[in-house]
Amino acid sequence: MIPTPSGVRVWLAVGHSDMRKGMHTLALQVQQALGRDPHCGDLYVFRGRRADLVKIIWHDGIGMSLYTKRLERGRFIWPSPADGCLQISGAQLAYMLDGIDWRSPRQTYRPQLAG
Repeated sequence: MIPTPSGVRVWLAVGHSDMRKGMHTLALQVQQALGRDPHCGDLYVFRGRRADLVKIIWHDGIGMSLYTKRLERGRFIWPSPADGCLQISGAQLAYMLDGIDWRSPRQTYRPQLAG
């Protein structure tokens, strides 16, 4: 999990993003397209077109970090395409990164146990 302090705000960039972009280009997208400050300490989450990959940028006051997660099976649950961003809680982000529907927590993919 991303080592974030409690109370950090999490923003989903609604729609899909080009996953070839790096942290500087995504930070520019936060600034220009979303109208927000990428250096304010908030988490910004971007999803690819296939919905199996997310990228998260975060400025912790010292530097910018880029986190990436790809699901082996299933898709990340995402809001309907529209302009702008949607704020969710840190707990909802944790659900989403575990492959659980963050809108109503239930697992969308259950890993098979070795046995």
